[in-house]
Amino acid sequence: MTKLIVQIPCFNEEENLLTTLNSIPKLINGIDEIEILVINDGSTDNSSEIARSFGASLIEIKQNKGLANAFRIGISEALSRGADIIVNTDADNQYCADDIEKLIAPILKKEADAVVGARDIMNIKEFSLLKKIFQKLGSAVLKYLSSTDVDDAPSGFRAFSRESALKINVFDNYTYTMETLIQAGAKGIKVVSVPIRVNPKLRESRLFNNIFSYIFKSIKTILRMFIVYRPFRFFATIASVSGIIGLILVLRFLYYFFNGFGNGHVQSLIFASVFLIASVQIFIIAIIGDLMSINRKLLEDIQIRLKKIELKK
Repeated sequence: MTKLIVQIPCFNEEENLLTTLNSIPKLINGIDEIEILVINDGSTDNSSEIARSFGASLIEIKQNKGLANAFRIGISEALSRGADIIVNTDADNQYCADDIEKLIAPILKKEADAVVGARDIMNIKEFSLLKKIFQKLGSAVLKYLSSTDVDDAPSGFRAFSRESALKINVFDNYTYTMETLIQAGAKGIKVVSVPIRVNPKLRESRLFNNIFSYIFKSIKTILRMFIVYRPFRFFATIASVSGIIGLILVLRFLYYFFNGFGNGHVQSLIFASVFLIASVQIFIIAIIGDLMSINRKLLEDIQIRLKKIELKK
């Protein structure tokens, strides 16, 4: 028996939720049971009543705490309900639910542990040219940093195998999309992308006020997660840059010194010392961070074992 749970984080979506629920396929090849799980993130409208009347499973969060928190709670609940595959989609009917079968196919075929639906960004009419450029650029950067094969990093239309869902931890309060990808790369979770369709926009995005606010928060999230999961690479890179600048300044001083113009260029030597000392200190931080990451991996292994024991109970 293969059970699929489609989780839908929801906040004040009474106008769109029923459309989203009706679009979820009733039958999918390779799936024996489909359950819809709505995570009501402190809605003040009739979203909960709509979900109940439709017959969907419902989790009530009394106070709105954001998309990332709703996603985290949904994953935990889906695992406790025996999900073999978990699909996350948006309550505003942004993603074409008919593509769920396409989304979970690589997991059913054992070709991937997680799948991200890739939108055709350049052909989405509702996106401005600036947003399209930043979306493509951001996805390319995150693809490189996370070492995952993902073409649309911000996409919330995703599928997780049970094992990969057990390994995922969401710490960020803003969004889970980038954090889970960096984690996947660090934890050896195989991620692939599949092309998916989108429906016409029913409302404006609530995740960010403008594109620049989104970029700022995204960069902050990426840096934070990169420090947590790739500390040696992060700090070693900064140490290398500082060291190279220091060496260039040393070479500059030596050039003028051996050409008889050493006087007046002592400042190069002073700045070189500052950069070289900083390089050594940052490299020590990189080593300490790497040791701490080993401890974190051991703790995460224990956490996964505990989760499995609790789920068996």
